Amino acid sequence: MPKPSVLFVCVHNAGRSQMAAAFLAYLSAGAVEVRSAGSAPADQVNPAAVAAMAEVGIDIAAEQPKVLTDAAVRASDVVITMGCGDTCPFYPGKRYEDWVLDDPAGKGVEAVRPIRDEIRRRVELLLGELVPA
Repeated sequence: MPKPSVLFVCVHNAGRSQMAAAFLAYLSAGAVEVRSAGSAPADQVNPAAVAAMAEVGIDIAAEQPKVLTDAAVRASDVVITMGCGDTCPFYPGKRYEDWVLDDPAGKGVEAVRPIRDEIRRRVELLLGELVPA
């Protein structure tokens, strides 16, 4: 059975998609191939997202926002969008989900914590579907 692959996409690839990718990589312990990208990548990962993830023991400080490519979408089984609207290419046969989440851009760590916690909850559900126990 091939390893499932997931692509998380948000506009800047600096907050939501970085946190989701980090949670899935951590919680799946390598059982899922994880990618993240943005339709208009920022220069760096959101410092509040870095701080919020550090609070739960996951270090995303070295991550860099990446541009969304057709190749990344084609290589993924599941594409999770987070506020990027219609900028994500659509390929038949892929599973697409749109997770409506607040954008952590410009917010402090206090405001990012509930977003982080909701992302973790959704990632845990997704992981349960992709890699049944």
